[in-house]
Amino acid sequence: MTTIQLSDETTICRLDDDRKAVEPCSIVIFGASGDLTARKLIPALYHLHKDKQLPPSYRVIGFARREKTSESWRAELREALNQFSRTKPVDETVWAEFAANVHYCMGDLTDPTAYAKLEALLTGFNSPLLRKNLLFYLATSPSQFGQVVEHLHNANLLHKHNHLADGWQRIVVEKPFGHDLTSAHLLNNELTRFASEQQVFRIDHYLGKETVQNILMFRFSNSIFERLWNRDMVDHIQITVSEKHSVGGRGGYYEEAGALRDMVQNHMLQVLALVGMEPPVSLEAEAIRNEKVKLLQSIRPLSPADVAKQVVRGQYFAGVLDGKPQTGYRQETKVKPDSNVETYAALKLFVDNWRWSGVPFYLRTGKCLPLGASEVRVQFRPTPRVLFAAACAGKLDPNALTLRLQPNEGISIRFNGKVPGTQVGVRPVRMHFSYDTEFGAYTPEAYERLLLEAVAGDATLFIRRDEVETAWQIVDSIRNGWEGKSLTNREFYAAGTWGPIAAEELLAQSGHVWRDPQPVK
Repeated sequence: MTTIQLSDETTICRLDDDRKAVEPCSIVIFGASGDLTARKLIPALYHLHKDKQLPPSYRVIGFARREKTSESWRAELREALNQFSRTKPVDETVWAEFAANVHYCMGDLTDPTAYAKLEALLTGFNSPLLRKNLLFYLATSPSQFGQVVEHLHNANLLHKHNHLADGWQRIVVEKPFGHDLTSAHLLNNELTRFASEQQVFRIDHYLGKETVQNILMFRFSNSIFERLWNRDMVDHIQITVSEKHSVGGRGGYYEEAGALRDMVQNHMLQVLALVGMEPPVSLEAEAIRNEKVKLLQSIRPLSPADVAKQVVRGQYFAGVLDGKPQTGYRQETKVKPDSNVETYAALKLFVDNWRWSGVPFYLRTGKCLPLGASEVRVQFRPTPRVLFAAACAGKLDPNALTLRLQPNEGISIRFNGKVPGTQVGVRPVRMHFSYDTEFGAYTPEAYERLLLEAVAGDATLFIRRDEVETAWQIVDSIRNGWEGKSLTNREFYAAGTWGPIAAEELLAQSGHVWRDPQPVK
């Protein structure tokens, strides 16, 4: 760690100087012809190269069954970069440097000889480290994870327990990590047959977002807020991930997933863990992940009776969004006309530990809502009903702190102030910190940070096996409570509104109301 003095009062503390060094390596992308590779992975690697974040010597190998040459694949990627690069136009000199490190290996994932072909390509590189230090990115269906890992092991490209003589090998896998606890457990067993848990990097792009990472920095580096972050001062916490777009062409996928599996099991429970966890003993990956798991394990189990009282699902029907007609979910492509799949979910959870005992955590997410935004609102306990609180007849707004994760990333504090004038009037006012205004710097794409951390071997932003399985336990208990029950009229909502009336009733039980995200100008 180093410090940089900017002025008498301003110092930058560079924590990332302690990051593990990135060594020469080869990055093999399975499923290289897919959308994820063109939209996210290659643009991220290009920008890491441009910013000189990758090791001085590296190779990127695309592995897929479509018949292509390295030259034709590079040409495809160059066209895709025009569309998906975060900076335009693409720097031709930088692209030429990057493309020289890009290769293509044609092969079927199920064919052992294809892996021998891959091994021969790696062996042909001029540096032994490019052959021994290997990052395998499985941008494939989860059903193929097991066979890819087994073939890599059989081809002598993956060793379960890394030794210095063997270099290092790591596997990056995309969600979904199963569709319930049983399938997640089986999937994890498949991955760890031929790789240790320390070699498996489960990627959730949400954890790569700058503002999600900032939750820990905000909580544990600011004493004025750290001391408020407990049951004594916090009345309740709301976590909202609202999506403006509809299911659209993903109806087939959504019929299998629903909002609970698609958003709650991963993104939302990860944010909850970061918001509620205890301070780790260090910034090491396992110390942070240990505390996240402890928080998830502290969430009070939900019986079917609890689910009926503490969880709401919803589904959008035809409405108006941004002044335009919006089709209902049951009229979307590949959706059953009588589907009970939830496009909205709201939960009331309790964390049974010393810090959060009795404090409700409200989570909600949904499609076709009025605004696309992700934020955490920490609402503090109201002041005693004397003086101003009594005079305002219940209209005195509680203090609140909002962490806006996207878009318009920032932090807001809401407090009460006197309205200017001869009469005594009070009104909620807001102080707002904006990342763009304060730092005036770009926010890197999530995949840039996550790929760099995987190359460096830092698992902090990746999800451990016990995290995945604990999250599925929570979600499975909710799905069990819904089993065999149809949606009621109070669980439908019009597209372009903030959700079903049942979600409002969920908070009203405790005298609370949802605080909807607002557009930030």
